[in-house]
Amino acid sequence: MGQEIKIQRIDIYRLFIPLKEPFVISLGPVYNAENIVVLIHTDQAITGFGECSPFMSINGESAGTGMVVGNYFTKALTGKNPLLIEEHIDAMDKIIYGNSSIKSAFDMALYDIAAQHAGLPLYKFLGGKNNKTIVTDYTVSIGDPAKMALDALKIKEEGYPAIKVKLGKTGEIDVLRIKAIREAVGNKIPLRIDANQGWTVEEAITTLKALAQFDIQHCEEPIARWAFMELPRVRKESPVAIMSDESCGDEHDAERLIQLGACDYMNINLGKSGGIFKALKMVKLAEAANIHLQVGAFMESRLAMTAFAHFSLCSPIIEHYDFDTSLMFSEDPVSGGIIYKKNGVIDVPETPGLGAHIDEKWLKRMEKMV
Repeated sequence: MGQEIKIQRIDIYRLFIPLKEPFVISLGPVYNAENIVVLIHTDQAITGFGECSPFMSINGESAGTGMVVGNYFTKALTGKNPLLIEEHIDAMDKIIYGNSSIKSAFDMALYDIAAQHAGLPLYKFLGGKNNKTIVTDYTVSIGDPAKMALDALKIKEEGYPAIKVKLGKTGEIDVLRIKAIREAVGNKIPLRIDANQGWTVEEAITTLKALAQFDIQHCEEPIARWAFMELPRVRKESPVAIMSDESCGDEHDAERLIQLGACDYMNINLGKSGGIFKALKMVKLAEAANIHLQVGAFMESRLAMTAFAHFSLCSPIIEHYDFDTSLMFSEDPVSGGIIYKKNGVIDVPETPGLGAHIDEKWLKRMEKMV
């Protein structure tokens, strides 16, 4: 089998890129992508790339905390065999509870190495097939109904097949927002909504009933994540399909929601699951329960988006894709990776591993911890 591969060095970088314009959700505005990039170097000239986008109000992490926690992981993993992924996931979980975002960046880099070592594109290494078309939606920030309608019309004119709309700030106004958007874009293009936990239970039920006339494809996380015991009632009374998001972090959350009958769909986000290893467990649970999935994102660059796209090819029950945020960046730091084509279609690279990396000139600009 040859010489055992070992982790020689791990570099952690802070990636800061302003967005073209603010991205606004019910939890607040986002002005910049403030991400962490992890490079795991091996003694066999294979380097794995990983990225995470810590979201303080969702997973309780920042780029600063990720750099600190990443240092603990670096000490634990250096000198080890990177192919023993399960061991490393277990080690990180034993070092610190939570911190799923920075864990996902290490997980991604380890999978990049493993797939390169096997000579396979990441999706093939995960047992997937490139036999379906990945098409991303595009998101309208929450704001004034008239402005949201104009933004939605622009998205339709650019050829995206579905429009995602951020809601969750006063149910009555949210109905006006969707009414204005439907009047602008017509009835044929699918609308998906995301309240980001913004409604109370009663407000969610009332609002979703009022939105039924506008043919909404699904609603992500209508109520607070901690109120998941109320989600089955919301689902039962809602004419709109319910998708769990913030309440569905890892495989334990997924199992709980399935047992409760809390949702019609689940959104898997690697930054919430802790990475690919645990997300694959979530897929198995969803397949057994016949619950279809969306793969979503925070504010990652095309680097992590490429991992998300590879992962999306691992199961036919993954049918919705929310990979638009890297298109909001004012600059693109990534070489290789997915290609955004016309009408939201995404091409996944066929090169071994992730097939994407941060450009060398960008690495030289970024704050680094070795």
